[in-house]
Amino acid sequence: MPDVIRGNLYDYPKYYDLLFGSDWKAEFDFLTACFPKHAGRKVRRVFEPACGTGRLLIKLAQAGYGIAGNDLNPKAVDYCNARLARHGFPRSVRVGDMADFQVARPFDAAFNMINSFRHLATEEQAASHLQCVANAIAPGGLYLLGLHLIPTRGDRNEEESWSARRGNLVINSYMWSKAIDLRRRMEKLGMRLDVYTPTQHVRINDEMYYRTYNVRQMQTLLSSVPDWELVETYDFAYDLDDPIVVTTKTEDVVFVLRKR
Repeated sequence: MPDVIRGNLYDYPKYYDLLFGSDWKAEFDFLTACFPKHAGRKVRRVFEPACGTGRLLIKLAQAGYGIAGNDLNPKAVDYCNARLARHGFPRSVRVGDMADFQVARPFDAAFNMINSFRHLATEEQAASHLQCVANAIAPGGLYLLGLHLIPTRGDRNEEESWSARRGNLVINSYMWSKAIDLRRRMEKLGMRLDVYTPTQHVRINDEMYYRTYNVRQMQTLLSSVPDWELVETYDFAYDLDDPIVVTTKTEDVVFVLRKR
């Protein structure tokens, strides 16, 4: 039987980084191809709000980009900065709120790829986030925002599982929708991690709350921040040759926003 812990996934940055960083290459390739295709300026400096462990920031830094970010979780920030320093890069990530931040000078692009945006519980926080990012990006720069929408037609995926391995560390994960309130626009997600080492099996149980968005609600939110122009939409296949049209059946989407 495993040792069972009820805790916050973000307080285990080593496990989080392995689990969500194992497929970094597809996202990295997508980001670095989007920059020249959609930006109205040369992208040299990149910012990630709610960056977590910086699984993509380190890859971008190694590719020659200037990078920075913020996150509310101090353990994730420490993990990210320690890795950056280990590879000879500045400790450029800070503890901060993605809905209330400023930067010293504008960046050329920003990204938030896997639903972290949905942690913002209210429309006011979401709009503030979009405005903060807009203020942090130079004209012609990009913001790539990835999230799951709630389809209003057809079925939706209510569970997901995947595994990752690094050496003798293996993590099996299972995420599922425990409850959803479309009137209050809140979804409760369960998250279970089974962590295996040669000597131990630990199970971490967590719950997360995400704000819900259907296509109309997301379009309304984006239009409330006029600094942004929506220039393209993709799904999580990250195929730049195959952009999508977002409909009432769409579930996963990356919005490519360009600063006016």
